[in-house]
Amino acid sequence: MKTEVIKKNNTEVAVVSSGELLITDVQSALDLMMTVKYETGCTNIALNKEAVGKDFFVLSSCLAGEILQKFVNYGIRLAVYGDFSAYTSKPLKDFMYECNRGKDIYFQPTAALAVDKLSESRE
Repeated sequence: MKTEVIKKNNTEVAVVSSGELLITDVQSALDLMMTVKYETGCTNIALNKEAVGKDFFVLSSCLAGEILQKFVNYGIRLAVYGDFSAYTSKPLKDFMYECNRGKDIYFQPTAALAVDKLSESRE
């Protein structure tokens, strides 16, 4: 796991990239969240899609809802970045679209766009 802190618009974002799975269940998501917050002090995390288990993107597993609710409850904003074009599920696309309209969870094609979203004003 590689973590880089980027400061933009007076907001620090921890950009995490990993070739191995970091989020496979709720506990691993909590572990990642707290590790990044402890090591960087950041409450904004951009994470590459490859570090997220495939079950997360199957909405019927309810895993995405459970994990994202933990991020919101702990006040940690998350942007998952990568190529989502392989996912053809309309409910998943709708879910990602609605997340991108919110203020806490985003799905973006690149790390730079993820940082942009997380560093925007939350008003």
